[in-house]
Amino acid sequence: MSESMKGLKRTHRCAELNGANVGETVTVMGWVQKSRNKGGIIFVDLRDRSGLLQIIFEEADAGSENFAKAEKLRSEFVIAAVGRVEKRAGGVNKNLATGEIEIRATELRILSEAETPPFPVEENSKTKEDLRLKYRYLDLRRPDLQRNLMMRSKAAAVIRNFLSEEGFLEIETPILGKSTPEGARDYLVPSRVHPGNFYGLPQSPQLYKQLLMCSGYDRYFQIAKCFRDEDLRADRQPEFTQIDMELSFVDVDDVIDVNERLLSRLFKEIIGLDVQLPIQRMTWQEAMDRFGSDKPDTRFGMELQDVSDVVKDCEFVVFKGALEAGGSVRGINAKGQGGMPRKKIDALVKFAKDYGAKGLAYIAIQEDGTVKSSFAKFMKDEEMTALIQAMKGENGDLLLFAADKNKVVYDVLGALRLELADKMELIDKNKFNFLWVTEFPLLEWSEEEGRYTAMHHPFTMPMEEDLQYLDSDPGRVRAKAYDIVLNGTEIGGGSVRIFQNHVQEKMFEVLGFEKEDAYDRFGFLLNAFKYGVPPHAGLAYGFDRLIMIMAGMDSIRDVIAFPKVKDASCLMTDAPNVVDDIQLKELGIDIAEEEKAGDAEA
Repeated sequence: MSESMKGLKRTHRCAELNGANVGETVTVMGWVQKSRNKGGIIFVDLRDRSGLLQIIFEEADAGSENFAKAEKLRSEFVIAAVGRVEKRAGGVNKNLATGEIEIRATELRILSEAETPPFPVEENSKTKEDLRLKYRYLDLRRPDLQRNLMMRSKAAAVIRNFLSEEGFLEIETPILGKSTPEGARDYLVPSRVHPGNFYGLPQSPQLYKQLLMCSGYDRYFQIAKCFRDEDLRADRQPEFTQIDMELSFVDVDDVIDVNERLLSRLFKEIIGLDVQLPIQRMTWQEAMDRFGSDKPDTRFGMELQDVSDVVKDCEFVVFKGALEAGGSVRGINAKGQGGMPRKKIDALVKFAKDYGAKGLAYIAIQEDGTVKSSFAKFMKDEEMTALIQAMKGENGDLLLFAADKNKVVYDVLGALRLELADKMELIDKNKFNFLWVTEFPLLEWSEEEGRYTAMHHPFTMPMEEDLQYLDSDPGRVRAKAYDIVLNGTEIGGGSVRIFQNHVQEKMFEVLGFEKEDAYDRFGFLLNAFKYGVPPHAGLAYGFDRLIMIMAGMDSIRDVIAFPKVKDASCLMTDAPNVVDDIQLKELGIDIAEEEKAGDAEA
C-alpha cells in the first residue's frame, strides 16, 4: 500500500525544527528509523539527511484511520506526517538535535513500504563492507556516510568560491582523449567510428591544462574526474577526483601562496581548524634523511639517524658491506621499548624484510643498562658505546638499524617508524600537521626499464642551477616540484612546467624518447609551444583523499558515493560486465575464445 503526497508540501527537514517552532503545524517527510507501539501511543523516529525527529501518534489526535496506519509502520517505510510541534513530554533527549521537541501527528500518509533491509541502517555499522556496498543505496542512508558526502559537497563549494575570487576560471577538459602511456596504465575506450583505434581516459588533465595556459586563460581550475588502471588500496580508486589548477607567469612561491590560503579557508570553514601559515617547508632530501619518506608524518619524532660514520671501521659484515657498496647505515630509537619480547622484535624484522631489507639489526637497552644486541659480538665495547650515544640511546630504549642502499634503508625505516608509532600510540589523531616537500629529484632510475624515468612527469621544470647536470649526472638534478603533505599523506602535488622548447627536448632525450616518438605522443603540446608559451605552474589535489582526512575516515570509499572494491568492480551494479556480441561487432572487437571459456567456468 502506498499513498500519494498530493496536497501535502514538506515544510521542514526533520532536524531543522527546534524549540522555537513549538506550537506550529508542520509537514515532515522521511524514512522510519524505528517505531515503538506502547499501547495507545506509537513513537516513531523519522529520519532524513538532516537528522532524526520523534513523532507521536495517539488516536485522539490522529484519528482511528491514521492510528491504524501508524500501527503498520516498520523500518525504512517512507512517510509524510502532519502535526503540531510540542515540547517533549518525556524529558529532553540530549543526544538528539531535536531532543527537546516532538511532533503530535494529526495526519499520516505511507508514501512507500519497505522490505526488511539486509542490515540495519545505523551509524558506525558493524556490517561487512562487501554487503554494504552491494546495497550501497541503503548504506548511503546511514547518517555518518551522509555527513561525509555533505562535507564533500560543502568543500567543493568552498573551493569553487575561493578560486573564483582569486581569478581562476573553471574550464572542463575532455574525458575522451589520447592515450599517452607515461605513468600508470590507461583505461582505453574503443572507437566505433575509427575501428581499431582507442581513446584513453585521462589520468589527469595535465596536457590540457598546459594548453589552456598556452591559450592565455591565465588561471584555470577544475574539479576533474580522473582514471587509472592500477592496483587498488584504501586510498586509491580506479576513478577518482582531482582539484586541478594551473597558473601563468608564476613561480613556486606564487603557487604555494594561493594554495596555503585555499587550505586555510577550506579547513576553517569545513572543520573549524585554524591552519598556521606559512606552512612548514622541507626539501625532499631532508624529508628522506629525517623520516625515510617523501610524505613524512611529523606528528611524532622517532627520526632517522645516519650512523654510517660511527660504524665505518667496525667488523660487522652487514654494516661494512652496505658502506662498501655505497649505501648507508641508519637507525631509529623506539623510546621505552627496550624490554620488547624477542618474538615481537622478530615480527619487526619480518616487517622490515617486506620492505626490501635483508634483515634488521637491533640493540635493546634494558632498564638496568645492560645491552642485548644481535651484533654485539662483532663490535668493540667502545664502538658499541659510540653507536648508542649517536642514537641518544638511554636505559629502556630499543635501537633498530637498517644497512643497505639508501633507497632500501629509507623505505625500511620510514615504514618501520610508522608501524612503531601506531603500536606505541604516539600519534595524536586530533592533530593536523601540514608540510610542503620541495626540490624533488627530477628523475629516478628504473632498474626494470634500464633508463631514467620522470619522478613526476616529463614536463616538470628542472631547477635552473641543476640544468648543467642533465647530461653528466641526471640523478643529481632537482625539480621545481612540490607536494603538500598532511599527517603523512600526500594530498596534492605539482610543479613548475618546462616552457622552453630546448629544455623540453633535452628532457625527452634524457628520458630516452626519440624526437619522433616524443612528437608522436605529445605532439599537440610540443606544437603549441612553438607559438608563444607563458611560464606556468600548477598543482592538483586528490579530493577524495583530502575529504577522507577531514572526515576522519580510514578509506576513501567512505567519502565516495558509489566506490569500487579492490578488484575495481562495483558490487552494486556488477560492473564491469559482458556486453552483447552486436556491440562488440560494431567496435570490431573479438574476445579470445579461452577468455570466454574462463568466464563460463567462473
